[in-house]
Amino acid sequence: MSQKNCMIAQSGGPTAAINASLSGVINQVLTSDCYNTIYGSIHGITGIFDNNILNLSELFENNSNNQHLLTYSPAMFLGSCRYKLPESFSDKSVYQKIFSKFDELNIGAFFYIGGNDSMDTVAKLSAYAREIKSTIAILGIPKTIDNDLQATDHTPGFGSAAKYIASSILEISHDAYIYAPKSVTIVEIMGRDTGWLTGSAALARNAYSAAPHLIYLPEKPFHKSSFLSDVKTQLETYPNIIVAVSEGIRDENGNFITAGSNKLDTFGHSQLGGAGKFLELLIKANIDVKVRSIELNVLQRCAAHITSNTDIMEAFSLGQNAVKLTLSGKTGCMVTLDRTSDSPYQIEYGCKDISEIANHVKYVPDSFIHESGNDITKEFLTYLKPLILGESPVPYANGLPEYMNISHLIQK
Repeated sequence: MSQKNCMIAQSGGPTAAINASLSGVINQVLTSDCYNTIYGSIHGITGIFDNNILNLSELFENNSNNQHLLTYSPAMFLGSCRYKLPESFSDKSVYQKIFSKFDELNIGAFFYIGGNDSMDTVAKLSAYAREIKSTIAILGIPKTIDNDLQATDHTPGFGSAAKYIASSILEISHDAYIYAPKSVTIVEIMGRDTGWLTGSAALARNAYSAAPHLIYLPEKPFHKSSFLSDVKTQLETYPNIIVAVSEGIRDENGNFITAGSNKLDTFGHSQLGGAGKFLELLIKANIDVKVRSIELNVLQRCAAHITSNTDIMEAFSLGQNAVKLTLSGKTGCMVTLDRTSDSPYQIEYGCKDISEIANHVKYVPDSFIHESGNDITKEFLTYLKPLILGESPVPYANGLPEYMNISHLIQK
């Protein structure tokens, strides 16, 4: 048995599949006996220098029920943070604290599960490890419902969020269709920079329903006059129309279409909200029709009761493969999903250097967006369909989903 231990942390926004990746790491370590103790850093990278560390081996070793519950629990069992490491090593104090804790706990591998900002952390830790000639393997494991990470076909969490969004659009349309008077329902979907999630709303379409009738992504400039014209045109054919819109839609000058303030988070990203409400008010002022807006908000990232089994199993396998990569000598990289076939759907697991991923954004390609700018293409649907397949065996107790106990995250 290796005398080294390993550590895992989670960061950024939660998903319904990120704990499956955590479970995959734990499962691989415990079954292969490749590291002695598995430690979890509570609240991301900050748990390391705050000495907020959980012994995961004690919690999950010889406890298959806990592993099962963890796999199908939403959000982040280890908690999260949005902490940005210093850009340079001129002030090494934070890095020294982190690597001092690594040395204290005899860490041989560190796994960071997260999105773009988390991969920035992986890149910086990897660079510092090279500078001090540390042998600790630093691996990134992807997650984000936004699906905007480079070098991987898709990200865990996206498929389940897409499934929830499409299901919600279908249910919203059933609700809207019961009324005879004309109506417009605007559904605001997460996506600050990219429209992957909003595009997935098109999965709701079937033989009897064309909803969403209009889809607007951040990748294309949003024109208010064109939008009003699109709505009027759809109302000539359909009495009740559903519009899917990304929270990050922008005008031709790059300004966000939002009813809220444009504050920035720690990483300098705009904290958006209100695009749906803005469009609701725009329609009310220009079209004589009943209109409402709905913001899915955090529901689209925590709906574990309607996860894609494809998503969960891939997330789990990514965790397993991350452990295998450290044993083969890999570091400073992120484990990836590479699609080899659409039909039948097939993927392979690989890894890419973190420099190709951190601080880069994968936008929805032009070939996935209809030339009109208010819909998606069949090519986008072909890409999406396999990712939402399968229903996860979420355990239930007393009529409700049973999730992993997270009392260690709740303030006393």
